[in-house]
Amino acid sequence: MTSLADLHALMERLGHPVVRAAGDSGAGFADGAPYRFEIPSVEGPAVLEAVVAEADRLGVPVARTSQGSGVMMLTDDEIRHMAHIGAERGMEVNLFLGPRAAWDTGGQAKLTQAVGAAARGNAMVVACVADALRACSLGIRSLLVGDLGTLEVLRTLKEDGTLPSGLVLKTSVLMPLTNGPTAAIYERLGATTVNVGTDLTVPHLAEIRAATTLPIDLYLEVPDDQGGFVRFYEAVEIVRAAAPVYLKMGLRNAPNIYPSGGHLGAAPRELGRERVRRAALAQRLIEQLDPALGKPSQTSDQGVPEV
Repeated sequence: MTSLADLHALMERLGHPVVRAAGDSGAGFADGAPYRFEIPSVEGPAVLEAVVAEADRLGVPVARTSQGSGVMMLTDDEIRHMAHIGAERGMEVNLFLGPRAAWDTGGQAKLTQAVGAAARGNAMVVACVADALRACSLGIRSLLVGDLGTLEVLRTLKEDGTLPSGLVLKTSVLMPLTNGPTAAIYERLGATTVNVGTDLTVPHLAEIRAATTLPIDLYLEVPDDQGGFVRFYEAVEIVRAAAPVYLKMGLRNAPNIYPSGGHLGAAPRELGRERVRRAALAQRLIEQLDPALGKPSQTSDQGVPEV
């Protein structure tokens, strides 16, 4: 029988050690900051305007916003407007790609979220590529990818010049990433920043950090359909172990607004404002518990729209 110690030694030899107690990653973003705030579910220019206004009011540096309804749910003018706001502020504006299994005619995605963002069939991959080309033509330089094969296709299109070489490819929380070897695979397939499982422990995050230098994206407050955790008092340990890390401010006890639109009234804007308020709460707590971590990044060095 192989002992547990032998198995752990094997994993370490393979470059993926089992972490029991996480230390400091010692890494950070280009400006030296260990963390940034991401506000998700920013579903259009009206929501983006509300988010940046609230960020200015509360003094919260929002380096990235992300959208979940998809490029296909925005008009050209709406995308251009969002790109201009991001460019003016030096802020990354991230848009989700294309159709997905959960909205398609298949049945499996209706039963489990595990395949909800998958591209069913090659035609759906083509649709994601079409979304990518359109968004980039309108100035967007950051895209949210929910399908593994689509990720590799987009990497190839970046390499051959079809898509901008500096395009950020952010993996979705709907693409399960819960260990170091998987993080390494995502990086090889073209990911620029990786969204990890919402329920990972700090040692789990340290294992992923050991496997990749890419920024890690983690929900500090998690939407109900992804677990509903509120991890504010873990923020310092998370930042120390996972830096550079985007702290995503979801909302517990909030409706799912995908796909968004005018039929939802003011709800998306108010949810966006509250996510910024949650970021302000988290920032205050981090600064209180560990002042040495410093301030989050004020702007982004990647994914900023080009207009």
